[in-house]
Amino acid sequence: MGCIASQYRGVAADHDCGNIARMPPTPKLPRSREAATLAPQSRAEPKPPPYMVGFYLVPEFPMMAFASAIEPLRAANRLTGEQRFGWRLFSRDGAPVHASNGIDITVHGSIHDAPVLDLLLVCAGSREAGVGDHAVFTWLRELARGGTAIGAISLGAYVLAYAGLLDGRRCALHWESLAVFAEKFPRIRTTTDIFVIDSNRYTSSGGTAALDMMLQVITDREGRALANDVSEQFIHPRIRGAQDSQRMAIHSRLGVANDKLIASISIMEAAFDEPRPVQDIAADVGLSTRQLERLFAKYLDATPSYYYLKLRLDRARTMLLQTTKPILDIAVACGFASASHFSRCYRAVYGHKPSDERGNWGQAPTPGPAPNVSRRKR
Repeated sequence: MGCIASQYRGVAADHDCGNIARMPPTPKLPRSREAATLAPQSRAEPKPPPYMVGFYLVPEFPMMAFASAIEPLRAANRLTGEQRFGWRLFSRDGAPVHASNGIDITVHGSIHDAPVLDLLLVCAGSREAGVGDHAVFTWLRELARGGTAIGAISLGAYVLAYAGLLDGRRCALHWESLAVFAEKFPRIRTTTDIFVIDSNRYTSSGGTAALDMMLQVITDREGRALANDVSEQFIHPRIRGAQDSQRMAIHSRLGVANDKLIASISIMEAAFDEPRPVQDIAADVGLSTRQLERLFAKYLDATPSYYYLKLRLDRARTMLLQTTKPILDIAVACGFASASHFSRCYRAVYGHKPSDERGNWGQAPTPGPAPNVSRRKR
């Protein structure tokens, strides 16, 4: 461990740990001369204070995203043997905060404190986080005016958006929430990046993306070598760049490797509002309709039409749960000609009407006759 820590303490690059161990011993000095020699070192310039990161935890915050953001800071301190980073936790009233997994986290203070922070990250897991909480908005704005960089983990971006702290900025958000967030906050430039650092605004899309964002913070302050070592501590073999994809590639997500099948699914996922005819999709990937049907049957146990329908219904369900849009608007946005047609298809897959969905918020859908893509007939 001593050898690991030494590389961050200014040991010359051409001396590895083995070379240092073989250096000849320093001659013994008389006690008085030894003291005189050591005296100037004791008056060395004081070390800079640690980079202080605050976390504002909103009830039901996601533990995975929070841990992914705070743990790299701890690991950086352990590897260097110095407190390069510090952290403080805050809640609205200073009371422990209930995470989405049921664990209560004790905090250091409340929004009535005036902490000295380099960066404050809001961690939340709900799109209602911070709605109408003007006391929190005022606290965040005061920190921003005082020079604190402001950021968000997962759906903490909603709190910053309601506070007006992301207007005109680029913002990363979880892929499930991007479309709804972009519609609600048109002045914010949403992206599909896993994280965004836009000057003094930091946003992470959620989950383990917070780890990559904090590794970038460590890189910017302490260098890439320390960030790499922190990454390896967490069995994170590759530090992802900001523009890496949030979602798995289609071949990994579905476990298929057929290029033409993957290309046809990509076309489907890019055209929800105006569905493409299956024969056109087949032609675009250089197949006949029958050949494409055989591929879907072989690899996905579904017809192309049913698979496409299920994609559109899944998107519609997300919109039902995350927005207050009229059902007709959602139907049109997902490529259905009428609300009645949409309702029939929805009931066939999920076992209830679209209008029932909003009353079942937080509950798993009741399976219909065929709730997955394995259905061969539309």
